[in-house]
Amino acid sequence: MPQPIAADHAPAHATQQLTQASVLTAAIQEDIIAGRLLPGAKLKLKELALRYGTGVNPLREALSRLATTGFVNAEDQRGFSVSRTSREELLDITQTRQRIESDALRASIAHGDIEWEGRVLAALHRLNRQPMMLTDPEGLNPAWELAHDAFHEALLSACPSRWSMRFSLILRQQTARYRNLSVIGPAEADVRNVHAEHEAIAKAALAKNADLACALLSEHLRLTTALVLEHADRQGKVS
Repeated sequence: MPQPIAADHAPAHATQQLTQASVLTAAIQEDIIAGRLLPGAKLKLKELALRYGTGVNPLREALSRLATTGFVNAEDQRGFSVSRTSREELLDITQTRQRIESDALRASIAHGDIEWEGRVLAALHRLNRQPMMLTDPEGLNPAWELAHDAFHEALLSACPSRWSMRFSLILRQQTARYRNLSVIGPAEADVRNVHAEHEAIAKAALAKNADLACALLSEHLRLTTALVLEHADRQGKVS
């Protein structure tokens, strides 16, 4: 019986395919989060191969990976499709995120050292320098989205649980998808001081006040979901 090939002795073409699948996973996920691939859309391999300039095999691997994180549905004999969105799912994502991120933040505060404090302050500073909204074209600022994700990651970065960090990342990415599907306008963004919310969370975390930091984080997530659902209702984009 042939022996399995060790990862470090895999053929070059196999390594290249794995690398290509990883790049494709990130690219397709980004298009789903940004709303360029809409909820419920069929993901036909031949069309995607032309779109991303790649082969069918790495595409199938990428879509299978995305199915494990909830961005893609994989059905026997029916292929792949973009996962649908719903009010119930967003509420579930938010409540799960509140629990997991609060636990992770509490652990991060307990284990946080001066390097962690520096990461939080640097991430907050970069976030505060980015406008949340663009006016031309109107919509969320992609640079703000990146800085926003980095800030939340920095808050949790001293948490020793890799699983908590992994699930937190998936939940943040799912939240970002809903945020992009129901983009608010600059005038509506002004009704909420998101910068002040971030400042308050960071201040409480750095002061080692875990109870307050977790309460502020949970409320921050709740407010985001409420605003997304309110706007989605008007647009009819989340059922």
